[in-house]
Amino acid sequence: MQIIAERINATRSPIAKAINDRKSDHIAEETRRQDEAGADWIDVNAGSDPDKELENLQWAVEVVQANTDLPLCIDSSTPDVFRTILPMLENEDMMVNSVNGEESKMKGILPVAAEFNTRLVALTMSEGGLPKSVDERLSIAEKILNAAADAGLDADHIYFDPCVQPASTSQDQAQQVVESVKAIKAEFPEAKTTCGLSNVSYGLPYRGILNRTFLSFLLQVGLDSAIVDPTEPDMVPTVLAAEVLAGSDQMCMNYITAQREGKLNPPAGDAGLDSQDSSC
Repeated sequence: MQIIAERINATRSPIAKAINDRKSDHIAEETRRQDEAGADWIDVNAGSDPDKELENLQWAVEVVQANTDLPLCIDSSTPDVFRTILPMLENEDMMVNSVNGEESKMKGILPVAAEFNTRLVALTMSEGGLPKSVDERLSIAEKILNAAADAGLDADHIYFDPCVQPASTSQDQAQQVVESVKAIKAEFPEAKTTCGLSNVSYGLPYRGILNRTFLSFLLQVGLDSAIVDPTEPDMVPTVLAAEVLAGSDQMCMNYITAQREGKLNPPAGDAGLDSQDSSC
């Protein structure tokens, strides 16, 4: 699974302050920590002040790129912002976050994504708001795929996000998202899937437990990527373990390599059983 690292987001007050005060050390440290933790893309959001979004994002992107070689995921809802920022990106494996099924959003953002040949996060929501059913999500996904094809963007560049909702207010939606990922993978096999994972735990205690458990469910049905905090304790080990059990880590090599590199971080008191030991 690919990790879109979420920490550089101006909806988080420390990040908004660091961007507004031009504290490059803070943004640089967040970038390096996420890179070292195992991120595949660094998401950059500077939209806390819409009037200053472009200039703030330009500054943030420069700082992030000075501290990582990873590709960036540019998080905005404004086509003109994308048109200005995307030419700045040094790694061509760029991502746009995001579009949805609203006609105005697709008309504005899909041509930009096609022009720069970016990967694209596509939320399965539209003018009617957040989806409730698997069928509704599939219908919106098909609509976006057709519009993307018309714009010249390949299906394998689309990362569908089935819109995770808090279990605290919409408990049934967790399973609907799991079923939606499974259905999207079956119905549109060339497309990819992703999600804003931590939304599921909003408003509940011990959010990390919920986030990681939900992620293991999603990996079992083929989730391709997730927007997560890779520095969250045990997040990356959970990904590696779930991929072993889902059969997507061939010969368990990623898991074994991570253990050899000291990246599994076993819980205190759990040194791990010798490979020949068994409780059976």
